Amino acid sequence: MTVMREQFKAQMNKPWTLFFGVILLFWLKTYAVYQTEFELGIKNGLQSFLLILNPISSLLFFFGFALFFKGRKRAWAILIIDFLLSFVLYANVVYYRFFNDFITLPTVMHTNDAGELKDSAYALMNFTDVIYFVDTLLILGLILFKVVKPQAPIKRKKISLLFASAAVFFIVNLGLAETDRPELLTRSFDRTYLVKYLGQFNYQIFDAITTIKSNSQSAFASSDDLTDVRNFVEANRTEPNPEYFGKAEGKNVIYISLESFQTFVIGKEVNGQEVTPFLNSLVEDQNTFYFDNIFGQVGQGKTSDAEFMMANSLYSLPSGSVAMEKARNTYHAQPAILEQRGYTTSSFHGNGKTFWNRDEMYKSFGIQKFFDSSYYDMSEENVHNYGLKDKPFFEESMPYLENLEEPFHAKMLTLSNHFPFTMDEGDVDFPTPETEDSVVNGYFQTAKYMDESIEQFFNDLKESGLYEDTVIVMYGDHYGISNNHNKAMEKVMGKEMNPYENAQMQRVPVFITAPGVEGKQVHKYGGQIDIRDTVLHLLGVETDEFISFGSDLLSEDHREIVPFRNGDFVTPEVTSVNEKCYANPTGEKVDSEACENAGKYVKETLDLSDKVVYGDLLRFYDPEGFTPVDRNDYNYNVNQIDPEQEAPEQPKEQSNEHSKEH
Repeated sequence: MTVMREQFKAQMNKPWTLFFGVILLFWLKTYAVYQTEFELGIKNGLQSFLLILNPISSLLFFFGFALFFKGRKRAWAILIIDFLLSFVLYANVVYYRFFNDFITLPTVMHTNDAGELKDSAYALMNFTDVIYFVDTLLILGLILFKVVKPQAPIKRKKISLLFASAAVFFIVNLGLAETDRPELLTRSFDRTYLVKYLGQFNYQIFDAITTIKSNSQSAFASSDDLTDVRNFVEANRTEPNPEYFGKAEGKNVIYISLESFQTFVIGKEVNGQEVTPFLNSLVEDQNTFYFDNIFGQVGQGKTSDAEFMMANSLYSLPSGSVAMEKARNTYHAQPAILEQRGYTTSSFHGNGKTFWNRDEMYKSFGIQKFFDSSYYDMSEENVHNYGLKDKPFFEESMPYLENLEEPFHAKMLTLSNHFPFTMDEGDVDFPTPETEDSVVNGYFQTAKYMDESIEQFFNDLKESGLYEDTVIVMYGDHYGISNNHNKAMEKVMGKEMNPYENAQMQRVPVFITAPGVEGKQVHKYGGQIDIRDTVLHLLGVETDEFISFGSDLLSEDHREIVPFRNGDFVTPEVTSVNEKCYANPTGEKVDSEACENAGKYVKETLDLSDKVVYGDLLRFYDPEGFTPVDRNDYNYNVNQIDPEQEAPEQPKEQSNEHSKEH
């Protein structure tokens, strides 16, 4: 036994044993993650081979830096590199479990929202996840028990050869990937492709490079870059419907973001009980436009992306979020457009003002007043998960809302219907579908609670006298149930949840209630990008002068091509998912030519919108009758309450503490 131990130690202290042993362990771990945690859509033998090959180049590259150290420092360097790479890999595992997506550099850089995500992150972690750090613990044990002794230096020539080998592995990897997926690095919006073909860590390197590149684009942009954008927008502009243009002119506008709310819930029953009876009633309301074929188009910015699209009729970014990366850009947002027509502009949110960088983004949007968590009673019984519960949020918002000078434009963000979809005892009494998935079960309860809170708010508006003079726009901001819960959703929906059905599930409801205006159900296909022009036209505001990638949903010429941020899309006739074309509504695969024309439009519109945002191109364009926003005009650090208004009493210390936690 002693002889074997000594032989093991002798083997471990050879110059390359620890190095390649750790790489082997990490390669096995990475491959196991590919197979068990990520849904990469492996379709053929080449893709299977690339899944085996793609970790090698990045592991040789990163661990290669440890070889520059001598003695025991090399083992410690290997340990540190192993831990950091393990942390990145595991962070992506946790992130993917909910978002079905991979972390980008912008999401890592902006740590001010980390506290906001902690409840969701904890819910996604498992005790068995410690296995992702077993190799790190093993290396630590070898060092602490001195199995690994100071190692001899390695010649620089051999180290250079190792880095050259890493480069060769990557070139071969990329070459093989390009044979299966041409122009992989230039035409794919989908991070899944990059991870599948190039590997987790090569993807992270590519993402870092593209982030740095995108951040430099505004420095080199000029007014000439707007030419293609303006030509495209002009060519695709749709005229407003004269039947509805100006029908709500002069009315207040309240936007309500329905957190994580999907259209499939509308009309849904659990054990014979309606999940959303109040919202269901609005479907038939004579003063409500209900749009049942609107699709969520958000990227990684989720709720903030939806806000951005609704306000600007520009698409969210392919990586990161506009709120974090481009909050200080020049925009022609709806609040600013209405402010310059005499509206008081505001936003209400039962969370800290820095979440999703709103205290910066809102200034660029022209929002004058921002009522964040510091204006609410954030006591323990009122707070759950991501912030203030919806019922106290709406109740406490009413005095502030009534005090706004009319006409006003207000944005209200709900929070309770949020992953992991739990409620405090006594908040809601509603049955669950009784699947084996607690997330899916809880979703129906939190959706029911949100419906009750919306009904309460409508009643409060009527009692206050504001209702008759207000247009209320309600929209689902993004999906609530990700593809990771397909098994439970098959039981709920009564059908197989395949890629086609997952795309159909991206529908989010949109309601526009305008007292005095005859509404209707609208079945046209559209996206969140289309809401700004629709609402502005109802208010009698021309949009011809503005850069809009959306299309008025009430226009007779409305364009029914709905791009998703990853390049997929849906039209009334076809759905494109992962470059496969399906016929609607059967979901039958059809020849790719059926999707070709719409696909060209989708690529062009996403590319041009990205060009506007990355290059901050709107700073070069002043629409007639519109004055660019001066961010210095807005200050959310001062008291925004009228001195004559009585604000609800609130425990300030608890409010501040909650803002730090969440």
